[in-house]
Amino acid sequence: MTVVVGILLLIVALVMIVTVLLQSSESDGITAVSGAAETFFGKNKSKGLDAKLALVTKVCAIAFVALCIVMMFLG
Repeated sequence: MTVVVGILLLIVALVMIVTVLLQSSESDGITAVSGAAETFFGKNKSKGLDAKLALVTKVCAIAFVALCIVMMFLG
């Protein structure tokens, strides 16, 4: 049982790392390239993806904490 929970913990951790890295930064860029890209593509186009990534990150964080608690009781 400990091996299964450990594998799930590893998968959740990797998914959480990837989703955090895929999210766009909240800081406003000073460079001309990012400003031009925002006016060309629009600011709201990536909001849907950022919101989904934020939700997945929150779910993974909750699952990570729950699995850590389960591992504590199993170990």
